[in-house]
Amino acid sequence: MSASGRTAEDPVRDGGTLDGRTALELFDAQLVSRHLDLAARWLRSFGEGFYTIGSSGHEGNAAVALAVRPTDPALLHYRSGAFYCARVAQAEAEGSAARAEPPDGAAHRVGVAERVAEAMRGQDGNGNSGDRGDDDADDGAVAPEAVLDAARDVLRGVVASADEPIAGGRHKVFGNADVAVVPTTSTIASHLPRAVGIGFAIERLRRLGDGRGRPTGRRAAGGAAWQRGEAESAWPSDAIVVCSFGDASVNHATAVAAFNTAGWCDHTGLRIPVLFVCEDNGLGISVKSPDGWVAQTLRAKPGIRYFSADGCDLVETYDVAVEAAAWVRRYRRPAVLHLSTVRLMGHAGADAEIGYRSAAEIARDVARDPVVATARLLAEAGLGTPEELIARYDEVGWQVRKVAEEVLGERKLDSAADIVAPLAPRRPVRVARAITDAAGRAAGPGAAARGAAFDGKLPEQAGPLTLAQTINAALADGLLDYPSMTVFGEDVAAKGGVYGVTKGLRERFGAPRVFDTLLDETSILGLGLGAGLSGMLPVPEIQYLAYLHNAEDQLRGEAATMQYFSRGAYRNPMVARIAGLAYQDGFGGHFHNDNSLAVLRDVPGLVLAVPARADDAAPMLRSCLASAAVDGSVCVFLEPIALYHTRDLHAEGDGEWLAPYLGPGGWTASHVPIGRGRVYGVGSAEDVTIITFGNGVRMSLRAAAKLAEEDVGVRVLDLRWLAPLPVADIIREAQATGRVLVVDETRRSGGVGEGVVAALVDAGFVGSARRVASIDTFVPLGPAARHVLVSEEAITQGARTLLAR
Repeated sequence: MSASGRTAEDPVRDGGTLDGRTALELFDAQLVSRHLDLAARWLRSFGEGFYTIGSSGHEGNAAVALAVRPTDPALLHYRSGAFYCARVAQAEAEGSAARAEPPDGAAHRVGVAERVAEAMRGQDGNGNSGDRGDDDADDGAVAPEAVLDAARDVLRGVVASADEPIAGGRHKVFGNADVAVVPTTSTIASHLPRAVGIGFAIERLRRLGDGRGRPTGRRAAGGAAWQRGEAESAWPSDAIVVCSFGDASVNHATAVAAFNTAGWCDHTGLRIPVLFVCEDNGLGISVKSPDGWVAQTLRAKPGIRYFSADGCDLVETYDVAVEAAAWVRRYRRPAVLHLSTVRLMGHAGADAEIGYRSAAEIARDVARDPVVATARLLAEAGLGTPEELIARYDEVGWQVRKVAEEVLGERKLDSAADIVAPLAPRRPVRVARAITDAAGRAAGPGAAARGAAFDGKLPEQAGPLTLAQTINAALADGLLDYPSMTVFGEDVAAKGGVYGVTKGLRERFGAPRVFDTLLDETSILGLGLGAGLSGMLPVPEIQYLAYLHNAEDQLRGEAATMQYFSRGAYRNPMVARIAGLAYQDGFGGHFHNDNSLAVLRDVPGLVLAVPARADDAAPMLRSCLASAAVDGSVCVFLEPIALYHTRDLHAEGDGEWLAPYLGPGGWTASHVPIGRGRVYGVGSAEDVTIITFGNGVRMSLRAAAKLAEEDVGVRVLDLRWLAPLPVADIIREAQATGRVLVVDETRRSGGVGEGVVAALVDAGFVGSARRVASIDTFVPLGPAARHVLVSEEAITQGARTLLAR
């Protein structure tokens, strides 16, 4: 018992619930976090550290870590270092307890906090009394091993070590799959929509399953149970999501979207168990948050319960965090915990904050230093003298510096192959096998359920189908084969999509699997990101390509980076369906005829599929779904709107743009691997090669028929996949004729054609090449669009020009 009469089991302060043992654990996490910031700057001083944004002043967030469970998924702000250290120690302590519960009568197991307390009282860390002599100065005073493990993780990230456990030297992040910490990028607030998506997925899997996140086997489609396998949640069924962010982030569009979606879901009765944690130091680099603005903003969020605490007061932060977490866990509803913190040592190592803050302002923050506040708390509780606590600070600092010196010599990423290895793994043989297995299930044990889902009218028996009808049937087959697959977006359920592509799916598979969302593309993709990370196979729909641009960073900055920044420990499989491209008759204008794909082709690792014909659409969609399931791929399935209901190719009534839907017996033979094109021969097919995609395929085939009347043989290569491009097919078909016409319905600048021509140049193509592309402008309304888009006449004339050279 201390001089104050308190023991480590007693509350460390009157009126609070934080006991001395837990306070000591948190103090260690705070000390390690503070010294990590100092070590990062030390490393930077001689060119060996590459990241100096620190957590100093935010160390109170360690209390939030202990207020939740180590199995609760956490998406952390870049100033949540103490949370990370506390989470690692918490997980290790709980794991040790689970592995080695002592039998009755066995010696008492000394825990982390107890070793710290004993060290401060002059014991050796194993429960033995005795003064520390100079010869054994390290005994009992070392920081808990788990906290030093966390320090090693972080410092490996700072020095870009290839041995860093989550990103492997690709970025400095807080992430660890063993303790449910999901790495986030430095894009401000972009992780919040994903956090909402994880909360959604936890509850949706509970609804679909038996309480463990597993489907019960009872299907909305037909009633009979057949399954490929269990769709198991990545998280416990009673988990909550923890998501931290800075005060300046509340103004960001992605944060607004996340709050709005969480509140919207709560208003409609959907449960979203997310605890948002706003770490409010009053600054966004140099820009101050207006007094009271953050609190007023967060309090005003409908459907989100507000909690607040002084983030520099460990007791208050812990007690309020426990209350907030318990409320979210009990009611499965969103809440925000607003912590008032300070920012010490500037925004980052190179930030001289004296240039934009007064000395008095900086001094006020220093006076609230949470590490000093915790030390004062422990001293007042009699759990350590000021001298012991200062010695503890110095000792932990020495240990962290020692770890920093150790990681200096670790290897760095030293080849492009190593760097890109986890970006977008491709296992085409496994993908093909998955499709063959799916066919076997659909034709075998799943045949009855498949027949029931289609109400006895199988699509392969319906005759030739349009592109839209084929996609509908392929989505239905996907929902049958993947128990965790969901289809969602604006108007996809009740209406069946604005073009009828998802018509009837909700009736067949139920509202939990096919549902309408609010009108916000950022949130739609965020739901998909969280669902994929949690073990589902999300198929979100973006209603029009032009609407994607509001939300494209959810694909670029979040979806495409997850495997890259976690070395595959986390992944977010997704097949995002997007209706796009131009040439709609009677319904036009830029926002419904967008032809810009540059942003999608620029995203590393993203798969971009563009089916032009019905007989390609189903196999390509199956490939995307299988690749997402097998490899965690992020796929965009871009559907040409103008071809959705097209029936004819050359003449009205010829029906040549329709195609029969292949049943399971034909899925293996018709498989379309990612990155493989399709070749059409017209006439002799020896004179000109046309390379195109989407609407360009139909126009090129029509132009080729006209050229054949002039004895010009044409090969038409439908790229089908715009990322990755079918480069081998491009080179082969170009060499077959020596003359290449690239027909690109996107814009001349930044269009797909640039990539095709570059592939030809890189391969040393020595023939003639020419491009026909749309003009660099937005697509106007009505007949005016014909003046800026590629036309059949332009294709025909382009081919003739090539032949005349």
